[in-house]
Amino acid sequence: MKTYSFIFFAFFLLALNQASEFRPSDSVVRVKQNSTVIKSVTSKMVFKSVDGGRTWQDITEGLPDNSGQKGFMIGGGFATNDGFFLRAGDGLFFNKRNSAVPNWSKEIFFSGNRVGIFPSETGVLAFNYNDGQVLQMINGKKDWLPIHRNFLPKDVLTVFEADNGIVFIGTNTGLFKPVDGGKSWKQVFSASKGVRKLAESGGVLMGVTQKGIIRSTDNGDHWNLVTSEGEHGMDIQRINGGFAAITESTERRYRVRTSHDDGITWQSIDEGLPAYVFNIVQIGENLFCSHQNGISGSSDHGKTWKLLLPSNDHKILNLSVSGNVIYAMRNVGGC
Repeated sequence: MKTYSFIFFAFFLLALNQASEFRPSDSVVRVKQNSTVIKSVTSKMVFKSVDGGRTWQDITEGLPDNSGQKGFMIGGGFATNDGFFLRAGDGLFFNKRNSAVPNWSKEIFFSGNRVGIFPSETGVLAFNYNDGQVLQMINGKKDWLPIHRNFLPKDVLTVFEADNGIVFIGTNTGLFKPVDGGKSWKQVFSASKGVRKLAESGGVLMGVTQKGIIRSTDNGDHWNLVTSEGEHGMDIQRINGGFAAITESTERRYRVRTSHDDGITWQSIDEGLPAYVFNIVQIGENLFCSHQNGISGSSDHGKTWKLLLPSNDHKILNLSVSGNVIYAMRNVGGC
């Protein structure tokens, strides 16, 4: 599953019926052996679940002491096929997916540069706000190689690599793609309040903007607005058989919608969820949402939802998936 964002923004699931495969809500605070019991999410930063959200392990231990409220980047963590990357302090840290205990390795020093990091199909992308370069670190390697240069706007919200290798950059003013063999950039969509996230499935590109959900079927050269209700597009993800998105409705709440016809029509699946929902991911057939009260899950395609990990202070948890592992990171700090 492929997920994309800006320095990052992101948020979980299971069902209410007695026949559900998920355990009762009292299992929410249980964690794996050799970890500390989670009483709340008011002080811990990064969590990991290997059993579909039934139990959560705090894996914050091992991150630098100066990570704190100012060291963690907003949305600055994401999963790849190998594990979880986190921007903290002056570096990029990595937790292996199959690691049974909290274990972080430092991958790179940023040397004071303003750098945003983003997942890609082949590794990790970075945007250097100082010189406008897009760099890439291939899976299994340590070197960062420049793949695009001379992107002048400094208000970058997301960097996204399509399945065909084309890199798109979303900003506060719209969406851009490289032209002339990557020597220059062309604006392919204009949005007064920006393009926040992108996703792709079967050659169809989808994005969330502050105007609604946008769609392209020609490699991102042209885009159509397919929904225009409310503002504040929060999340767009590829799911089995289509897409899931979170956008604000005219009732001033965030609606969770899915589409199974390549993004042409959308159906709401948020009955029973709080008003403010921020992030959605999928493992198997199970959906997970993060919201103002914590993380909820659904095993019946969003018909019913069950609270899995409560947040007593209503702090946002960003969700991402690596294989069958769910990562949740508290959204704190600044950019």
